[in-house]
Amino acid sequence: MNIYRFLLSGFISLLLVGVGIATVGASNDTTVNKEQLFLPDPPSAKADTVCVQPVEEMRRWHGLYLKHQRHDTMNKGIRNLNYSLSTCINCHVTPNAEDKYPDIHEGNEHFCRSCHEYASVAIDCFQCHAGHPDHEDHVNEESRADEE
Repeated sequence: MNIYRFLLSGFISLLLVGVGIATVGASNDTTVNKEQLFLPDPPSAKADTVCVQPVEEMRRWHGLYLKHQRHDTMNKGIRNLNYSLSTCINCHVTPNAEDKYPDIHEGNEHFCRSCHEYASVAIDCFQCHAGHPDHEDHVNEESRADEE
């Protein structure tokens, strides 16, 4: 019985490979029209701001920067704001037309979620961190409480 399953699975695999090769070979046009592709369209950062790295570099390596920043902060006590999550959030998560911040847990309006959902990459940062910018009045209240 097991030999029949083995032979059947091998036959199906070969059949699928053959169909795949035939499908690829049937198309002579190898150009890709970017207008036909669905690509994420993250919201723009705040106006008049400059990112810590060029946009293309940040798109590719932001996870590595955040991971190393987290390691330095958690294990060495080094707090550098260049690659901190709060610095990214304060600039990139902007309010919508109703002056409300998008929710990190639903929809595609949140800056991080718009690309991470497209790439099927889990975002675990917001289990502890806020998914919206620090509010000016909230920061001032905390600093006043520290002074008292």
